[in-house]
Amino acid sequence: MLRLPRLSPNPDSPFPSVETALRDPDGLLAMGGDLSPARLINAYAHGIFPWFSEGYPILWWSPDPRMVFDTGRFRLSSRMRRSLRNSAWRIAADTAFEQVIAACAEIPRPGQDGTWINAAMRSAYAELHRRGYAHSVEVFSGPRLVGGIYGVAIGQMFFGESMFSAESGGSKVALAALCRQLRIWGWPLLDAQVENPHLLRLGAEQWPRSSFMQRVREQIALPPGPAVWSQAFGRFDAVELAGRQSG
Repeated sequence: MLRLPRLSPNPDSPFPSVETALRDPDGLLAMGGDLSPARLINAYAHGIFPWFSEGYPILWWSPDPRMVFDTGRFRLSSRMRRSLRNSAWRIAADTAFEQVIAACAEIPRPGQDGTWINAAMRSAYAELHRRGYAHSVEVFSGPRLVGGIYGVAIGQMFFGESMFSAESGGSKVALAALCRQLRIWGWPLLDAQVENPHLLRLGAEQWPRSSFMQRVREQIALPPGPAVWSQAFGRFDAVELAGRQSG
């Protein structure tokens, strides 16, 4: 039976060192605590994130290796760029945060029974959004939300949480738009957390946790990004992603 450190009820209490995380299951670090803003911000700043099922204690993770996108190297496939040249999709940020997280929770995913984005998680990240830490990128077809991604920003580091597609390619376009904007702002990395084949196909890289943590410490110490993402990000046509990315 696994014996995990149990976090103190005090949301400001420290996490165990990520070097003490288990190898099997990879990255499992601690249990308990809460999903308060102070706890979540502290977790992300130390390369830790919550991931647990409804009805179970909160579990905290820091896998090794870590999946990371280099925002300067992210590229949509040639096929995807061709399809975007005739697309009427529009892209925005922080205009439908709670819709994005709800869609990420509800979209069926192969090999998964249910979702880890339960009511407590949705409420916690909505509060982080109200406080200016959690952000979303949305892809619209007319008024309909067809794709999106959300995550947490601290300093000049973005920690991706989840993304979804209601139409083919919606999540890829949201990810491409986010990487483009982070690159414009000078943010070099996007944390993608846990390895999966889809992320690898999109160009995510596996980093040793020690290398990832070194960069996280550097990036979160930098001045934070724009206070109002909806204004700084603006709205633009998805077709721009076809023209501005080379194969």
